[in-house]
Amino acid sequence: MEVNMSAEQVLSEIQQLSAAGESLNKKKVKKSHPELMRSALHYFPNWDNALERSSM
Repeated sequence: MEVNMSAEQVLSEIQQLSAAGESLNKKKVKKSHPELMRSALHYFPNWDNALERSSM
């Protein structure tokens, strides 16, 4: 699995999507931002954990 984003970039991207009012629903992000989802699951145990970490 190729990952082109760092963990910090993943968290930053999640924060930007949230600030822009985009849905952070796992299925929607997987469809609209597949690279973000792939990278998030590489660095974090699951999508919910990535969301939690991005809001710290």
